[in-house]
Amino acid sequence: MFRLSYVLAWFFTVTPALIAALWTLDKLKLPGRRRVTLRYYGALCRLLRVRINVQGTPARGQPTLILCNHVSWLDILVISSICPVAFIAKKEVANWPIVGITARLTNTIFVDRTRRHQTSEVNAEIAMRLGQGDPVVLFAEGTSNDGNRVLEFRSALVGAVAQVDPAHQVLLQPVSVGYTRIQGIPMGRQHRPLVAWYGDIDFVPHFKIFVERGAVDVTVNFSAPVPFDGTDRKALTRSIETTVRRLTASTLRERAIEAETAA
Repeated sequence: MFRLSYVLAWFFTVTPALIAALWTLDKLKLPGRRRVTLRYYGALCRLLRVRINVQGTPARGQPTLILCNHVSWLDILVISSICPVAFIAKKEVANWPIVGITARLTNTIFVDRTRRHQTSEVNAEIAMRLGQGDPVVLFAEGTSNDGNRVLEFRSALVGAVAQVDPAHQVLLQPVSVGYTRIQGIPMGRQHRPLVAWYGDIDFVPHFKIFVERGAVDVTVNFSAPVPFDGTDRKALTRSIETTVRRLTASTLRERAIEAETAA
């Protein structure tokens, strides 16, 4: 209970300061927003006892759409601590206390899932963000899962890359997130629900349990980016899905072998 109180006290003290800093920098058109955001999420991950192992290198200097698997709310904190990105989130997040304001100030793109014909509008906004130099993260499965597998990637929003100014070479980068250890011990299937947040799991109880029992290792693997050359988006999405699936399976398999050896 002490850890939970400490984490909440930190969050409700530091996050408003972050919001004020981002708002001020934005209004005054000053640089530093990305650096401030990286430091905030890095500190938050350390507070939550999340140790991050980065494999590969985030693409830089070109418009980049990151296609990633999705396990937990923790994915957002982890990726945000590695490189400055914009996320695509459900519309409801915009109305969450504190979190919603932070999301808006970090250029999150909100999607109304009840509007099935909103794809063209969302793609236009994604293309705009990419053109402005913000790497955009698309959790291409469309939902989170139990962390033991990768679901089929959806291709509709990948079409946004075709709307970016042709003067810019757009990259698509496969990224895998895999949670591998808990309290220093290789994490098996039975332990992964501590991190995985999916289905109808309530956030508050899940967060409380994670804070009290956490201390996890996560491997984030940035694969080589793929230049967009006008290839059919569905074929391109399937290819990237295969890469993410392979990377995730490899990461989890290595830790499973470690667990068996330790036993």
